Amino acid sequence: MHHLDVHKSMGPDGLLRELVDVTAGPLLIIYQRSWESGEVPTDWKLDNVIYKKGMREDPVNYKPVSLTSVPKKNMEKIMLGTMHH
Repeated sequence: MHHLDVHKSMGPDGLLRELVDVTAGPLLIIYQRSWESGEVPTDWKLDNVIYKKGMREDPVNYKPVSLTSVPKKNMEKIMLGTMHH
C-alpha cells in the first residue's frame, strides 16, 4: 500500500493507504483465504455502467467500466511475484 501512486485518483481505496497499519492484517487474511479457495470477494468483480452521450433510452449510449480495487491489484501483484519465484 505504501507504493501506491499518490498522484492518481484516490477514490474510496485512498482510505486504505491512509490506514495501512490498520488494514494490512485484515487484507492479509482476505488474500490468504482467496488464495486457498481460488475465489476473490464478490465486490472486487463488480463493474459500473456509465452513460456516454445521446439518447438515454438507447443501450448503445452506455459502456461498462471496470475499476479494479487497490486491494485486488495488490493481491494480484503478490500472487504474480509468488508464481515467478
